[in-house]
Parts: sequence; C-alpha cells; structure tokens
Amino acid sequence: MAAPAVLRALRRLCGVALFVSQLYVLSGRGSLMTTKHSQPQSTFAKSLTSTSTNAPYFRAAESTEIPAYVTKCPSNGLCSRLPPDCMICNTNYSCIYGKPATFDCRVKPHVHCVDQNNHEQENFTINMTCQFCWQLPTSDYVCTNSTNCMTVSCPRQRYNATCTVRDHVHCLGNRVFPKMLYCNWTGGYKWSTALALSITLGGFGADRFYLGQWREGLGKLFSFGGLGIWTLIDVLLIGVGYVGPADGSLYI
Repeated sequence: MAAPAVLRALRRLCGVALFVSQLYVLSGRGSLMTTKHSQPQSTFAKSLTSTSTNAPYFRAAESTEIPAYVTKCPSNGLCSRLPPDCMICNTNYSCIYGKPATFDCRVKPHVHCVDQNNHEQENFTINMTCQFCWQLPTSDYVCTNSTNCMTVSCPRQRYNATCTVRDHVHCLGNRVFPKMLYCNWTGGYKWSTALALSITLGGFGADRFYLGQWREGLGKLFSFGGLGIWTLIDVLLIGVGYVGPADGSLYI
C-alpha cells in the first residue's frame, strides 16, 4: 500500500513542476515581446520629439535666409534708383510705344529704400519709356560675342546672341532675350601693319603670312608677287579692307 501512495505523490509533484515551468516560460516570452515592441515605439516617440523640437529651428533658419537679389540692391538708397531685380512693378503693356510711362512699384522683401526726403518707403512710382527690352538701344544691353563667324564676308554674317539688359535700365518684357547680330570681333590684327607689309614686303608674301593666309603667302613668295601684279592688287584690297585676317576677325 505504501508504494502506490508514493508513486501517486511523485506524479502530483511532477505535474505541479511541469505547470510551474510552463508558466515561467510563458511569462518570459511575454516580457520579451513587450520589450521588443516597446523599443520601436520609444524610438519612434524620440524621433517625434526630436522632430517637434527641431521644427522651430528650421523655420527660424528659413525665415532669416537672405535672398540672392539683396546683394544687387543698395541699402537706404533712392527707391527710384533701385535695379529692376529689387522691385516688383505693375507694368501696363497698353502704354503708347516710345512715350513716357509711369508704373506703380513696391520693393521686394529685405530691401530698404528711401524717398527724396530720406523717409523709408515701400511703394513708389518709376518713370520709363514704353518699350520692350529687345527694342532698347544697343548701349542699354550687353550681348554674348561669337568667334566662330566670318566678319569679312559678303554678305555679312550674323550669329545668335544672348543679350542682357543693364541693371539701371527699365523696360517691358524679358530682360534676357535672343538677338541676331552681325559678326563683330577681332583677333588682334592691325590694318596699318598689314598695309605696311603689303607695300614694303608684299612681293615676298609677308602681308598674307601676317594675316594667316599661308597658302597665298607661299604663292606670292615663289612667284615674286605675281611679277608685281599680285602685289599691287593686294595693296588695293588690303587698303580698302576687302582682304582681312584668315580667322574672319576684324582689324583693330
């Protein structure tokens, strides 16, 4: 009778031990899962906190940033003398071409100017001639130059240039515009030097060599200036400017 009782007691102890071990395992996994899930949440909360903390800093940096056009705007100068990049004007394209026109303008942010009485103002008027920027005189804009076209040719060659209006000039439309211009550049050749060489050493082709026309120079050299005839013709052609540098540039 004692042996079966001992066996039943051992079975009960084993069952209790198994139940306790299962509870321990389940409680350990639960805590681990809780820790793993809570960590991203804490990281996310930190990121939200840092973002919300840094947001005012970025807003402050953006608000204090100075635009690039401010460098072109003189401080505390006359509003009517400001460059066009420093103001915003209500232009009226229905004005009469070539006639004086008056437009209402206001300064851009971060720009400070004064009136005739040295009082700071934001709204003012400007007087200008009613015309588009591409209709301005050539002295009021600057254009790119081309060294790939022939200046001495018949008919004269043109090239596509990009022109920009000067800062102190006011006009209607785009301040940067394309325009067809005559080839007008120089490579450093002097007309007086070419003419002097043609008169003195033209029989040896010195004038043609100077202008970069080495083939014609060799022809004159070995033919003794075409027995003098070619020399006289070159003197006339260089004198009137018909023969120019080989690179197509103008004389200086």
